[in-house]
Amino acid sequence: MRGLLQFYRALNALCNRQVKRRAGFAGSQCGFSGTVSDSKPQPRFGLLFDIDGVLVRGKMPIPAAKKAFQKLVNSQGQFVVPVVFVTNAGNCMRQMKADQLSHILGVPITMDQVMMSHSPLRMFKKYHDKCVLVSGQGPVLDIAKNLGFQNVVSVDMLRESFPLLDMVDHNRRPKVPSSPIANLPTVEAVILFGEPIRWETNLQLIIDILLTNGNLSGAHQSQKLPQLPLLACNMDLMWMAEAQSPRFGHGTFLVCLENIYKKITGKEVKYKALMGKPSELTYHFAEYLIRGQAVERNWTQPITTLYAIGDNLMTDIYGANLYNRYLEERTRRKTSKAVTKMATATGSAAALPQVNDHVENAWESELAPPSATSCKSILVCTGVYNPHTEVPNDTNQCIKEIVFHGHRDFHFDPALVEPGHIVQDVADAVELIFEQEKFVPQ
Repeated sequence: MRGLLQFYRALNALCNRQVKRRAGFAGSQCGFSGTVSDSKPQPRFGLLFDIDGVLVRGKMPIPAAKKAFQKLVNSQGQFVVPVVFVTNAGNCMRQMKADQLSHILGVPITMDQVMMSHSPLRMFKKYHDKCVLVSGQGPVLDIAKNLGFQNVVSVDMLRESFPLLDMVDHNRRPKVPSSPIANLPTVEAVILFGEPIRWETNLQLIIDILLTNGNLSGAHQSQKLPQLPLLACNMDLMWMAEAQSPRFGHGTFLVCLENIYKKITGKEVKYKALMGKPSELTYHFAEYLIRGQAVERNWTQPITTLYAIGDNLMTDIYGANLYNRYLEERTRRKTSKAVTKMATATGSAAALPQVNDHVENAWESELAPPSATSCKSILVCTGVYNPHTEVPNDTNQCIKEIVFHGHRDFHFDPALVEPGHIVQDVADAVELIFEQEKFVPQ
């Protein structure tokens, strides 16, 4: 615990030092990443922007955002580097979010540059023809169908068909005795898009679905049946809006669901997939979108470096560093295989340690292998992260529980929440990246 205290104190001190030194940063330690072709530089890097706390606070734009994007767009309104907005929000379609960002930032943004927390669900085709229950707010049925799901049921639809199940709010209880309207198919999977509006209703009915194997006409059978597939998007415990302190996010709702399920059954609820930052799957999909932009612009140089700009240590920084770890491991495996292959060809393989032939990540077969070899994290001080927060002095407190706001299924690793760079705001982040890459847009 003492080590964790020292880590966070050092991180706070590092933030103050790096912010003060920003103006004098020369970026001389890094090599070229932009190349020149036909007098126009071609980027070899892409940018992944978080939205809340980096570009906006609620509906209010952060002043540095427009300044940053003036550097990223040329006189024809085209981005000079590939850019993807990676948000854990999941309450709207990509086009709506693109329109909102275009209005806020004053630059044209397409939906292909936007990645919602639920975007990777397009790849979960094995569930697209199953009856799925969706939870969240906004047009959840339309979102699900747009992602490819063909047979979708909402929590409100369940409540209308089974009016006796939602009993917490006395005013919403049936006024007269009623029978279930059993006209819904059996639910075969559950998808959690984001925090719902009526938590008590959603928690009750989701638990009911999980404990009845999707058939609400029956009683709970928690000890007999395997759990239905559960897929969750957005693990943010908190997020930054206009208020002075962070607000509850979908991660808080998941904490409630997990603890209620365990209290009732004595078992841990299991997820088939967790999407949104800090999941590697999310960054793999974002890298795929970055590559698509480069192809569309006829940029022939591969995008080898990603920069992820965020305000949350436990999602943005953790996720970027986790994906960077994956990319480094992937490069190491490729190198080991190449050395083994060469040694085999020259007859010296016996002298080498045997390397297991790892099965490539399942998502690589869906999206094609990444061209990126590194993902660098940059933390801004305009959102959830506050460099002036006091760290408790009492080492008898369980600091790990206090500081780690990540999801239950992600283990705390101090190295993964240490940002590559800390800057004051997103404009400083873009300036830093251009300096490091020695990239001068024409």
